Amino acid sequence: MTKDSRSTNLSMKALAETRSLILGGAFAPGERVSEPLLAQRLHISRTPLREALAMLAQEGLVERQASGRWQVCSYTIQDITDAIEVRGTLEGLAARTAAERGVSQSMLSACRRTLTGLDASMGLSGPDNFELYVQLNAEFHSWMAEASGSQILIREVDRVCRMPLASPSSFLTGQEDSAAFRKSLLIAHHHHWTIFEAVEAGEASRAEALAREHARLARQNLNLLMAGDLPARANVPGLSLVKS
Repeated sequence: MTKDSRSTNLSMKALAETRSLILGGAFAPGERVSEPLLAQRLHISRTPLREALAMLAQEGLVERQASGRWQVCSYTIQDITDAIEVRGTLEGLAARTAAERGVSQSMLSACRRTLTGLDASMGLSGPDNFELYVQLNAEFHSWMAEASGSQILIREVDRVCRMPLASPSSFLTGQEDSAAFRKSLLIAHHHHWTIFEAVEAGEASRAEALAREHARLARQNLNLLMAGDLPARANVPGLSLVKS
């Protein structure tokens, strides 16, 4: 292994582990991140840690103060709602662009396989195989962006999905036992099929509207979580960054 590749691996290790700590609630919103203490905790030098923190700043998890110190970001419910709305707008544009430009048969077939897999994961009151549902749900949302054929849209959708609680899977993890969440996924999966059918049929306006409406389900799930008990919130990575 070369020196450069080893340095990259260390930075990615620091990135993954620091992200996990922040999303898991190890730091309070607005808390200062001590580089020496965090480097010691992760058993890593400060150089790759600084590179990781710079990447986490792009994801919206930390910010650098005028003093040069790092601080964990905090968010309001409105911030998260806005981020979800931005994702919905971008995914809607991606679905519209895919419908207008057309999608190859190989990409359509790939999406049908994903949707059929989602069908198989579903029961009468939500996913029987929750882990499979989460995986295939992420695949479908990636497909929407890629089907547009626009590298700019693909990049921007990926960017917004890296924001805390803005990704399509944000409110799925840790909610396996919630009957309300499981039932909401039945509606979400119906959306998956209707978006796909609109794209396949070249119905651009309908595809865009459906994709935007689909994203708004995440806003409903956020409201459901915030109105529920604290243990349920603790299961959702990143929700600790939201100021009550």
